[in-house]
Amino acid sequence: MMRQYELVERVQKYKADANEALLNKAYVYAMQKHGQQKRASGDPYISHPLEVAAILTDMHLDESTIAVALLHDTIEDTSATRQEIDELFGEDIGRLVEGLTKLKKLDLVSKKAKQAENLRKLLLAISDDVRVLLVKLADRLHNMRTLEHMRDDKRARISEETMEIYAPLAGRMGMQDMRDELEDLSFRYTNPEAYETVTRKLEGLSLRNEGLITKIEDELRDLLVRSGLKNAKVKGRQKKPYSVFRKMQSKSLSFEQLSDVYGFRIIVDDTADCYRALGIVHTRWRVVPGRFKDYISTPKQNDYRSIHTTIVGPSRQRIELQIRTLRMHEIAEQGIAAHALYKDGENDGDLLSPESNAYSWLRHTIEALADGDNAEEFLEHTKLELFQDQVFCFTPKGKLIALPRGATPIDFAYAVHTNIGDTCVGAKINGSIMPLVTRLSNGDEVEIIRSGVQVPPAAWEEIVVTGKARAAIRRATRMAIRKQYAGLGHRILERTFERAGKVFTREVLKPVLHRLGQRDVEDAIAQVGRGEMSSLDVLRAVYPDYQDERVTVKPANDEGWFNMPSAVGMMFKLPGQGGDGEAKVNASAPADTLPLRGLSANVEVRFAPAGAVPGDRIVGIMDESEAGHALTIYPIQAAILQKYYDEPERWVDVRWDLDEANKSRFVARIMINALNEPGALADVAQVIAALDVNIRVLGMVRIATDFTEMAVDVEVWDLRQLNQLLAQLKELDCISTVSRSYD
Repeated sequence: MMRQYELVERVQKYKADANEALLNKAYVYAMQKHGQQKRASGDPYISHPLEVAAILTDMHLDESTIAVALLHDTIEDTSATRQEIDELFGEDIGRLVEGLTKLKKLDLVSKKAKQAENLRKLLLAISDDVRVLLVKLADRLHNMRTLEHMRDDKRARISEETMEIYAPLAGRMGMQDMRDELEDLSFRYTNPEAYETVTRKLEGLSLRNEGLITKIEDELRDLLVRSGLKNAKVKGRQKKPYSVFRKMQSKSLSFEQLSDVYGFRIIVDDTADCYRALGIVHTRWRVVPGRFKDYISTPKQNDYRSIHTTIVGPSRQRIELQIRTLRMHEIAEQGIAAHALYKDGENDGDLLSPESNAYSWLRHTIEALADGDNAEEFLEHTKLELFQDQVFCFTPKGKLIALPRGATPIDFAYAVHTNIGDTCVGAKINGSIMPLVTRLSNGDEVEIIRSGVQVPPAAWEEIVVTGKARAAIRRATRMAIRKQYAGLGHRILERTFERAGKVFTREVLKPVLHRLGQRDVEDAIAQVGRGEMSSLDVLRAVYPDYQDERVTVKPANDEGWFNMPSAVGMMFKLPGQGGDGEAKVNASAPADTLPLRGLSANVEVRFAPAGAVPGDRIVGIMDESEAGHALTIYPIQAAILQKYYDEPERWVDVRWDLDEANKSRFVARIMINALNEPGALADVAQVIAALDVNIRVLGMVRIATDFTEMAVDVEVWDLRQLNQLLAQLKELDCISTVSRSYD
């Protein structure tokens, strides 16, 4: 276990003016607070924060970050409080320790929605201060190194979380050494059989090629020194198990088919020497085609800079070479930790230099939090981009755009600007017009062709690979649908207000939005267009005193008209009675004394199957029934009446006689031709319910692949309500035709 003076010495080796008092105070405080606590391994608990601090000293981080590492578990696992740490060490350190305490409680491999929300919290905390990330990664690295002392289920969960989140995050931040170790440690527990197999094969290869790495190092170094690069350093290594396994999987190769298990780094003085070394090596040994990458002229987004090449080198062995300067090497190994300003003597409390791009991916990802995507989408996009390699493309003006491998011109357009992506209709790649589904390659020059009337198709979401593009396409699609429904809703409201004798404008909705439960006018109008809110509800919200008057037809007290007790709301007159007919009857005579040609007052009255509603012109046809005579009421438009033209004695003139207190509903049949798609029936039913109409009978007949015909018997108050229903059903996108049936 590292002693107090050893910690101070480690920091002072790379920062002579380090605040020794702060380090001593943090060391003693953590030691006192953790006291006799033990870890699962049986070691004193204080050994963990000390090891985390040691990892950060290897990264040459400042004393404030080392102090946070020493204190990072005190609030959660001891009696320490945020207030106490603020008083002893300052609010800055207290804030970081409390942030790490909250992160420790996040479960990043739980159910998908919770996992996504916790990943949001993790990235937001990191974006607030990068030191949170550095301490968290060091904490995870030491926990992974001691994972064998945990239960099997906990080992699997922590390893999965490390492989999915923390290792890729370390890689994105440019901390390649830490990523490699985290991946190897996770690989050991997530896939133990594969780990043992690959490790055993690598050990066997090392035994067979004992001394080969040293031999190649010496030969490369001698060649570079003889060629004038006297300070060149060469370091070789055998690739790690997970790196080998990943390559076997991605290339579908067996271990024996792998030809580049060894990698070598050449460290030189400056950038010019990097290219000199490349020329020397390529002149001496043959290059493997397609395996050259220049990340010096086009750095990765995490500031990684190096030249990569693969040669058939000494002993006819295929080897990978990375050529870089010492500063490039520091950034490649330590990533954002290598950007500490105190290295340049400019420490003003900020960790990253202003020109650093190492943090740009995280900033871009945090921006996605404001785009309104749900948590699952955010998780999908973030994890996708964590794992993908990159390609580098250029705008026509030479601006470099870094994209995930497999990106399309659509991804490129959205990477430049969201508006450019939304209006993209085509692309030129290296001067030639190419399909938008083309996969971009390193060095492509991409020119986006735009149109001001373009709306990104929803199908683009399946083509693009970047989270920013997918989020923008979904957002644009939602806005286009909202605009479409808003247009439909506006027309519905205009007609509803017009029928009520009112004028509809967007302005009249603003004062009543709170009654409608909407944030803005467009949302309210779109709700009406989608059928989620009745236009009558909007009308009543704007005009609370408005009463929807039902149509009632009250006939004049003409001579010859009478009522029947079994037909409430109707008046009847037999042919030839009243008016100018010879059989004119005294209007003052009681109804039951009229000569009804054998009808009694309790005659059965019924409606035709397709129904009739108040407001219709109607007629009665006298029929024979088992109980005697019956009268069937038909709308005047009913085609069946044609068969009774030659039987005038069966016709009875009928009028509606409804008063305001009438509470009866009447049946009418409507025929609907709707798109055969999920939700069509629900949309129809929603409109019917919103208008206070009842469904009595519903029949559906499949008439074509794309359309379904519905026969719906509805119960309405009157003709006006029925016409309102037909009008609103016609406005539905899923409806082809709708009409009333009289048969």
